[in-house]
Amino acid sequence: MPRHANLIGGKWTPPETGSYYATRNPAHPGQILGEFPSSGKADVEAAVGAAAAAFPSWETTPGPQRGALLVRFAQLLEDSRSELGKIVTLEQGKALGEALGEVSRAVAEARYMAGEASRPLGQTFPSERPGFSCRTILEPLGVVAAISPWNFPVVTPVRKIAPALAFGNTVVFKPASLTPWSAVFLMQLMEKAGLPAGVVNLVIGPGSAVGDCLVADRRVGGISFTGSSEIGARVAEGAARRFAGVQLELGGKNPAIVVEHDDLDGAAREIVSAAFLCSGQRCTALSRVIVAEAQADALVRCILSYVGRIRVGDGMREGTTMGPLVSRAQFQIVDGYVRQGIASGCALLAGGKPLVEDPDREGYYYAPTLFDAVKPDSPLAREEIFGPVLPVIRVGDAEEAMAVANDTRYGLAAAVFTSRPALIHKFVAGIQAGMIHINHGTASHAHVPFGGRKDSGQGAFSIGPTAKDFYTQVKVVYDKW
Repeated sequence: MPRHANLIGGKWTPPETGSYYATRNPAHPGQILGEFPSSGKADVEAAVGAAAAAFPSWETTPGPQRGALLVRFAQLLEDSRSELGKIVTLEQGKALGEALGEVSRAVAEARYMAGEASRPLGQTFPSERPGFSCRTILEPLGVVAAISPWNFPVVTPVRKIAPALAFGNTVVFKPASLTPWSAVFLMQLMEKAGLPAGVVNLVIGPGSAVGDCLVADRRVGGISFTGSSEIGARVAEGAARRFAGVQLELGGKNPAIVVEHDDLDGAAREIVSAAFLCSGQRCTALSRVIVAEAQADALVRCILSYVGRIRVGDGMREGTTMGPLVSRAQFQIVDGYVRQGIASGCALLAGGKPLVEDPDREGYYYAPTLFDAVKPDSPLAREEIFGPVLPVIRVGDAEEAMAVANDTRYGLAAAVFTSRPALIHKFVAGIQAGMIHINHGTASHAHVPFGGRKDSGQGAFSIGPTAKDFYTQVKVVYDKW
């Protein structure tokens, strides 16, 4: 069984705790993939120290040189697409096609950020007094903590690390405990790209040990965290105690709103894809359908047709379009919500049960599940399930659809399906979410800002030009001639 280590100061280092844990393939839980460090406070302190020591040299490395290194990393990532995609499927469970697509998206984001390293930063201002000029410059935060989730173990780390490096920061990277193999592979590629020792450090271990220590360490200038809203609140609270910056990408309960739409089959195809991709384990998954009663029966028939075409199985198997859930714990959470929905009288139209008798031996497979006639106050309609469960909520008109869509603590993304321009403008202006998709699913682009509001996020949006708003800080300069 392969045993992996942390990367601290350019050296692969065993954990100070001496403890390791095993990861397993969610498609075949009996298959152990490797042993990984169960790190603690001493490991975090060493990694932060290495990042702090590397910062002065990296900060003064010219931006075009930092960008050139990211270009090399992006090329290595693209060249390793097949190998890394298989690793993602083995440890996370998603279908291989999805995993390969994730790697390609990471390549695109890294290349965009490589260009950002060479773009001018700052502004100039006219002076109130003769003989003076005024300007701003943007400087890096210093050491940045990158804490990533298990559902996208390649693109999310790259989304944090690439902009951090482009703008002159150094990094301590804590991956999700369920998907550390991808993180080790990414670090190996960064070494091959020529990244100086200590600029990016990897510490693997539980959030209660590694994550909490990173948040509390005063040498860490900012924390970029992607995960649940509950853990995000803890990160924000800890960072606020010492005035550290945060970039939080959190949960969602994203609506697909269908009102007066001329292409219900097209809407259903988009909805099913966005709802069941990654087995529904995406913060941007469409996780509730809000449809006007006049079109509800027809839309549900179309959705059922596309749900019936989903092929659940081992992500490495050809033809699989939806893999297992990531772990036994997530499997139990999803099953609990489904049972609750059935018990409360929601109309079950598809799925609603595990697909194997013994998930611990045969894999964490759950049937793609569709409920109809779900009330807006049902847990199915309000809580983030993070699984292949889609509730349909019927409403009277556009006004009620808007009210139901906004009646949630989340505000990440929404999809609107309508053929009426006036309704498009109405929903774009009125929906309380960070990203609105018109007549398509919740697919974002590699150069466009990404983020949410309410309990779905805090701080600057990631991706694209807004990334610099988190990874840099403003300094004002007054020059006297």
